[in-house]
Amino acid sequence: MDHKGDILSGGFADPVFESQGVFRKLMDGMAQPGTIHVADARVKPPAPLGKAAGAVLLTLCDHDTPFWMNGELAKSGVPGWLSFHTGSELETDKSGARFAVFEAGAALTSLGLFSVGTQEYPDRSTTVLIEVAALIGGSPLRLTGPGIRDERQIAPQGLPQVFLHMWAENRLAFPRGIDVILTSGDSFLCLPRSTRIDLMEN
Repeated sequence: MDHKGDILSGGFADPVFESQGVFRKLMDGMAQPGTIHVADARVKPPAPLGKAAGAVLLTLCDHDTPFWMNGELAKSGVPGWLSFHTGSELETDKSGARFAVFEAGAALTSLGLFSVGTQEYPDRSTTVLIEVAALIGGSPLRLTGPGIRDERQIAPQGLPQVFLHMWAENRLAFPRGIDVILTSGDSFLCLPRSTRIDLMEN
């Protein structure tokens, strides 16, 4: 399939202003885990990537930050689109990627296959974007940890059940570990590695 038209269009209309706006919201999201933010940038990434995921990747990726994508995304026009607009390149080795993206409904691979950083440089880890059906309306989860007073609840739809087990393992590596951003449509929420996630009892 020819993705050339999709690759050349759909980036930030005002790259400096819009990327700064998205970056501020990402920093707020990491400082306040589980809070929902809207990426109100004028972006239109190729299918099947959502608007928020596209805006986050355009903001964070550059020629020094290779990215990995799951099978269907890797075969789409998304890698070419992201490379054209940011200079970032697709990486097939999960451990070599600075950012990774799973489309909605995709099976998750172990977070431990990505880079978790080092004790000296824990920030040199992969940030994983997971697209979900919605950020509200799913099974309620309890968040606790830094940036959260007492607790905070989230209820994403379409987050694979295995994620909670993966997340518990991820937290054992702290201060190393993976940070996750959940996206749906034009919205996202952040789950830094320091956050504990528990399934709430009915």
